[in-house]
Amino acid sequence: MGFASRYRRGAGRLRWAALAAVVTGAVVLPLSAAVRPEIPAPAPAALAPLDASTLRAAYAANRAGAAEAARMAAAHHDRDRAATDRSLADPARHLLAFDGRGSGRVTEVLGDLARADRIAVLVPGSDTSLDTYGRFHAAASALYGQLARHAPAGTRPAVVAWLGYETPGTVSATVTTTGRAEQAAPRLRALVAELRAITGGAARVSLLCHSYGSVVCGRAAAGLAVDDIALVGSPGTGADSAAALRTRARVWAARGADDWVQHVPHVSADLFGTTVGFGTDPVSRAFGARVFAAGDGGHSDYFRPGSTSLTNLTRIVLGETKAVPHE
Repeated sequence: MGFASRYRRGAGRLRWAALAAVVTGAVVLPLSAAVRPEIPAPAPAALAPLDASTLRAAYAANRAGAAEAARMAAAHHDRDRAATDRSLADPARHLLAFDGRGSGRVTEVLGDLARADRIAVLVPGSDTSLDTYGRFHAAASALYGQLARHAPAGTRPAVVAWLGYETPGTVSATVTTTGRAEQAAPRLRALVAELRAITGGAARVSLLCHSYGSVVCGRAAAGLAVDDIALVGSPGTGADSAAALRTRARVWAARGADDWVQHVPHVSADLFGTTVGFGTDPVSRAFGARVFAAGDGGHSDYFRPGSTSLTNLTRIVLGETKAVPHE
């Protein structure tokens, strides 16, 4: 056996061993953090089917729900959650959905959704909840600001920050499997259908999927009425190739030079009675996505103001795809 063959086999064994170690650690080792106590909050508001005519009423009802959730969290002596809920109840916020129970769910709109003709949907990755919502909102705000500055005259952009599922913890067994993504996918599909109803189907819709969010997008992609799917900092989608996603959308992928996710083994295996890992690396030639430049940033830098990745994501959302440099 030649050196090259021995090297490839050795590298393969190391990748499998690394994946097994990740899963073993997540399943076997106890987590240092205690389970977060349940925070009381009202049930989500009962809303009429969403369209342009019901949008304002939905915003008002969800802000009222956030205000009540803030009062209940404060009475429960959870100041941080109360502060987050209170900020979401501000009259300037546009909440398409809100549920303050548990880790929380919120869908927030930046821009005039009813009149928008370019819509970006941000799909977050692990460890995103109401307790960490500030950083997710900051990413959406940075993108919206970039879109507003660079949109051609007459173009009306909007950003939808979709925290519509229970994201896995970064240090957990769930982050290595597609389980949470499979639960989230129908909800993401429902959101896209609502956006089409609100805009009359005329808007260009892009999914921007970060980290584990790209697994969610992979599970939701088949037949979904979106124009572009951009995977950033992705550990994989659970599909072997872009074609296997069965989508008419253009599929994009990018990874920052300092993103730790490059070290995640891109394999899929049956371990401990479940399938772990997400398969082919989305920025590899084998996957077949349109790979674009993301600069030197790390895993949390894709929406950093002034970054190469944010510039290119803005171009994708605006439909200026010929201006996106390929790698």
